[in-house]
Amino acid sequence: MAVSDVVTQRAFVRAPRRGTATRLLEDERWLAAALLLPTVILLGVFIAYPFVEGVWLAVTDATVGVPGKFVGLANFEALWNDSIFRTAVGNTFIYTAVATVFKLGLGLWLALLLNRNFKGKAFTRAFILLPFIIPTVLSTFAWKWMFDPTFSVINWTLFQLGIIHGRINWLGEPVLALISVIIVNVWRGVPFYAISLLAGLQTINPELQEAAAIDGARPWQRFWHVTWPLLLPVTMVVVLFSVIQTFADFQLVYVLTGGGPANATQLFATYAYQIGVGTGLLSQGAAISLAMFPFLLIVVVVQLLYIRRVEVH
Repeated sequence: MAVSDVVTQRAFVRAPRRGTATRLLEDERWLAAALLLPTVILLGVFIAYPFVEGVWLAVTDATVGVPGKFVGLANFEALWNDSIFRTAVGNTFIYTAVATVFKLGLGLWLALLLNRNFKGKAFTRAFILLPFIIPTVLSTFAWKWMFDPTFSVINWTLFQLGIIHGRINWLGEPVLALISVIIVNVWRGVPFYAISLLAGLQTINPELQEAAAIDGARPWQRFWHVTWPLLLPVTMVVVLFSVIQTFADFQLVYVLTGGGPANATQLFATYAYQIGVGTGLLSQGAAISLAMFPFLLIVVVVQLLYIRRVEVH
């Protein structure tokens, strides 16, 4: 009995004492909290704080250099009676809806083509990403030159083909200016759709297509009844991210048209910048930016509910 007690005491002496931090990290709850803490700090500093600050500015009469005082919903009441703001709302919805439809259609078509086996497939997939990875301002300046009425490559090409007989002022006419910014947004956004949907196509078992072909299904039937239902969850996620990005687009439109001509391409983001930064009315600019939040929230909630329903079924 004495020998056993001596051995036990020696083992206890030799065993290293674990500190409090070590014991806490062995607990999964504390370990999860420790790993999430840096992310929570980053989200708080760069997302939560600016959002709260924007909400506060929207309910004050702050200007550049003047903190301002609380005015409630006065800024939003002013926006309700602002004809330019209503124009920006309409332009934003048209811009987002039309661009999203074309990006989805062209991106899906490209994804189906890139999913086939052909020579130079890897190079083509990398090349298709160029519009998306080139800096927005740089590529938009190139498009601005192509839309220039005097030096436009597009006008020159259409003139050589005999389609037009005079100069087209793409960015000077209200309707053409809105069409032009949509074209540039589609050009820039299609690669994101194509590569994302291609990744979704890669997860679909080819044997399903082969089985449908053996049963006599035509290509469009195989796509509609086999490929599309399996690709739909990925598609909805891609559309969700794209709608958020397009709805809040700023750089492309600001560089290309600045919101003109006559506010024909004015969007939420460009109008908020012009009022908040251009004129120094920080509170009104913040109110314009905050006004897009309910619309985006509705879009996000509806799409997330739809995605959840698709995944359940």
